[in-house]
Amino acid sequence: MELNANIRKKKDKNHLGTNAMEKIGISDFLMATFLFILCLTCVLPFIHIAAKSISSNSEVLARNIYLIPKGINFDAYVSIFKDGNMIYSIIYSVIVTVSFTVLGMLVCICTAYPLSKKRLKGRKGFTFIFMFPMYFSAGIIPQYLLYQSLGILNTVWVLILPGIYSAYNMLIMKTYFQANLPDSLEESAVLDGATNFQILLRLALPLSKPIMATLSLFYAVGRWNSYADNMYFIRTENLKMVQYKLYQMVSSATEAQTTSLSEAAAVQSTPEVLQAAAVMFVTIPIIIIYPFLQKYFVKGVMIGAVKG
Repeated sequence: MELNANIRKKKDKNHLGTNAMEKIGISDFLMATFLFILCLTCVLPFIHIAAKSISSNSEVLARNIYLIPKGINFDAYVSIFKDGNMIYSIIYSVIVTVSFTVLGMLVCICTAYPLSKKRLKGRKGFTFIFMFPMYFSAGIIPQYLLYQSLGILNTVWVLILPGIYSAYNMLIMKTYFQANLPDSLEESAVLDGATNFQILLRLALPLSKPIMATLSLFYAVGRWNSYADNMYFIRTENLKMVQYKLYQMVSSATEAQTTSLSEAAAVQSTPEVLQAAAVMFVTIPIIIIYPFLQKYFVKGVMIGAVKG
């Protein structure tokens, strides 16, 4: 009897698998093909740059490098590590990015949590004020004049303070609070004598790890990849982040076929190889961090975008 039952279960599983395969239609195949091609457009350029960064100068100049490195060497990476300016820019950029992310999340939480509560008087008016910057911007010249009057031009604060509030991130977090923190839970905490700050710190934030990880990644990647504010508002070399240094390196190599590393770097690589190594050098930190936040990132995006 047990043998017959096992055989019957196996047949049922095979039948379910067959039905699942039969349900895959042309539309599913086309969608999978489209997603595969879309992934290739992201992965192949990265592999190409990585292959160039560890290939010999002659092979790169001969345009023989596509996806597989040839004449493998790490001279370009050695040159970058010997360049004190690039290492300093990396460390400085990490400090700015971490500070920006922490302050950005603090502002985002302190804005989104009150606006998610119906008991807040004038909530619609405050929401309109906080969402207004999402649709309209004064422009670069008014921003420059404002930063000049505030005295933050050519300081590290011009890279941190102006961007810590994001209306888009605030909206996502506000939606998350509304969808996943029921009023009954908060009322129970109030009956137990909890204050608003205690509810936020001990109840809301521990339940909001997915959305916090998601928005932290948004803040960190946005700050790490941005270089426009470095270009417009920073003049001192020591205050320029690594992405802007990379932009200057690529621009100088394109225009004059030279690179802007210091003499101590003893550059022996061609500008094209050095560019590829520099791109990998500033991209790898984000690639290392992302897998640790991917679980929370996917969950946070899905939950934070369902209701609103």
